[in-house]
Amino acid sequence: MPQLIGLVLVIALVFGGLVFTGGHMAMEALPLELALIGGAAVGTLVIGNSPAVAREAGAGVLKAFTGSKWTRDDYQSLLVLLGTLMRKARRGGFVSIESDIEDPLNSATFAASPTLRDDDATRNLICDAFRLMALDLSDPARAEAHMGEAIRQTLDRRMKAVAALHTVADALPALGIVAAVLGIIRTMGSIDQSPAVLGAMIGSALLGTFLGVFLAYGVVGPLAARFGQVVEDEAVMLDTARNTLAAFGSGIQPGICVELGRAAIPVDLRPEAEALDRAQTAARFAERAA
Repeated sequence: MPQLIGLVLVIALVFGGLVFTGGHMAMEALPLELALIGGAAVGTLVIGNSPAVAREAGAGVLKAFTGSKWTRDDYQSLLVLLGTLMRKARRGGFVSIESDIEDPLNSATFAASPTLRDDDATRNLICDAFRLMALDLSDPARAEAHMGEAIRQTLDRRMKAVAALHTVADALPALGIVAAVLGIIRTMGSIDQSPAVLGAMIGSALLGTFLGVFLAYGVVGPLAARFGQVVEDEAVMLDTARNTLAAFGSGIQPGICVELGRAAIPVDLRPEAEALDRAQTAARFAERAA
């Protein structure tokens, strides 16, 4: 959770400095200014994007803190799942996995990897690839091209949410200026007040500009950048499935396909060869028992 620690540090330093340098009056106006600028930022997100993209962008803020959902165990589960399906298809033909790829949500093979089964992008990629190979194994490049296109579409959709957050970050300084102008207008309506009162009102108005810049470059911009990294990290799961299945489609033995897929996984997420072998052995025994 380093992003949360960083956010707390930034807020503590910036607003702590504001308080200690005499910004007590500005702090009193902080809730109103935050509500004004934050509400306008949410409005720009809704106006400029489809509901699906806006929802995914909102969820991306949380994902920036939690990171990629895929772990080393998930990559191991993927390779075991693909190894099982490839062995069944090699031994009994694609008809032997027809029930698995046509109804994966009720498949005993997919049930052994519930996280992958419940992820639409990964599940559909695997099932569609096997389905295409079953229809025409003479052209393995067709399945690989389809997987590449499916990954591109998934990335494009998710990157739209990343771009939406970047757009909000770009808009925040201008929204801060709008809040400052509103504060100046309110101040001009009280021009007959004492200098102390006017000074406090002007300081509160300038708080809008401060918040707009701070939220843009200190909060939303970095969160959008981190969200983009998470999207790219999660796409590695799809790339691993594509590499493994492309090797199988070209006629390589399932065991070698699994190892090729494992070798392409980043080192910090790559399953150990011994642990993967044990997991595949356990899957074979379970398959025989079933």
